[in-house]
Amino acid sequence: MKALAMERRMYTLTLLSLVLSGVGAVVVRIPKSVYEFARGDNITIPCTFVPKGPPKYVVISWSVEAAVVGAKEINIVTYYSVDKTTDIKALYEGRLSLDVDVPAGKANLKLFNIKLEDNKLFECRLLIPSDDEGTPAAFTRLVVLVAPSTPICKMQGKAEYGKNVNLTCLSEEGSPAPTYTWQSQDVRNMPRVRDPRTTDKGGILSLYNISKDTSGYYVCTSRNKIRSATCNITLTVMPPSMNIGSTAGIIGGVVALLIVLIIVIYFCCCRKKKKEEEYAMGVREEEYSDKELARNGDGRRPDGHEDPQGYDDSSVRRSPVERNERNEERSERDYDRRKDNEDGRSDYNDRRSDYDDRRSDYDDRRSDYDDRRSDYDDRRDKPSDRNERYDDDPRYDDRKDRRSDVDDRYDDRRDRRSDVDDRHDEPYDDRDKPSVPANKPTRRQND
Repeated sequence: MKALAMERRMYTLTLLSLVLSGVGAVVVRIPKSVYEFARGDNITIPCTFVPKGPPKYVVISWSVEAAVVGAKEINIVTYYSVDKTTDIKALYEGRLSLDVDVPAGKANLKLFNIKLEDNKLFECRLLIPSDDEGTPAAFTRLVVLVAPSTPICKMQGKAEYGKNVNLTCLSEEGSPAPTYTWQSQDVRNMPRVRDPRTTDKGGILSLYNISKDTSGYYVCTSRNKIRSATCNITLTVMPPSMNIGSTAGIIGGVVALLIVLIIVIYFCCCRKKKKEEEYAMGVREEEYSDKELARNGDGRRPDGHEDPQGYDDSSVRRSPVERNERNEERSERDYDRRKDNEDGRSDYNDRRSDYDDRRSDYDDRRSDYDDRRSDYDDRRDKPSDRNERYDDDPRYDDRKDRRSDVDDRYDDRRDRRSDVDDRHDEPYDDRDKPSVPANKPTRRQND
């Protein structure tokens, strides 16, 4: 509004100057009503004047006025022709100069490194004593071109079903003032037709009664004659009960519950596995103890049945003394087993009967061994003819001596065997019982 009034005023003054020029009035002229320059440029605004006659004293001044209603006019520079001095205001000190040539009618204004604040109305005025008719002043507007800064997109309101929200877009700077336009895309990045109720004014996009279909991507473009800049915002419309805070709480609760459940399952599995390992180890130890205690020299179990896998025919080749020692060791092991058994008395009776069975079996084997021994004695008492030849042959004297030594050792062994046989002929209760450790209880008698 103010700019339009200024243009009309300048047009009127120009006409008046043309009219008055014919009658000898002063005329001040600026060629263009608007000058556009980019920020940071060094510019020159020309100003010419034609006095009525050769002036003796001239005062030239430049002033600025902000392009708003009611703005105050500020004098920025003044030139005095008497002493040819220039008075520049502190606000423009260092970046303003005045190019004056009175005889040529020139008073150009020079600005260096123009800023956005220089976007104002400029006036060139000529003061000549006794010559105040005509057009003593001219006006122009300086537009400092600034590209719009990257706009900032924001949302006002809650993105919930049935609510109204505003999407705002604003560039902090830009000259001329930028214009704003909004474009929207759905969640699949496809352009969509805007709802008729939606309004877009001054960078504010108003959305009414939003729903799930309103969700998507919104792009704002800030543009002036220099260039453009954009910003975007993602709108996610959710039900009122599923806002971000409640959703985060639900997710956190579910995660905590899963963690607790995993910990409980882990400890239960570990405990079950430990029990299975302990049970397996206990069964193996018990089986191992049973197998060690149940095995004997003739491959029989305590119940009197033969164990084909545990049968060891080496017991037949063992001497009676060795078998007796093994029997004593088994007796000690049987005693230790009876101590750990709750029903020790019945177990002892069973094992004693089993021992009697093994003893009877041993007696049978001993009788068989005696028969073989008697047969061997008979064969030894009847030497063969070959032995007689050996006796006559002096080459075999040494062998005879060795054989006699063997016979002597065999006689000694037979004597020891006869002692053992005599010992086995004694009653079972009169035999020497196996030694019992001092820390073990005494053997209980049968009822």
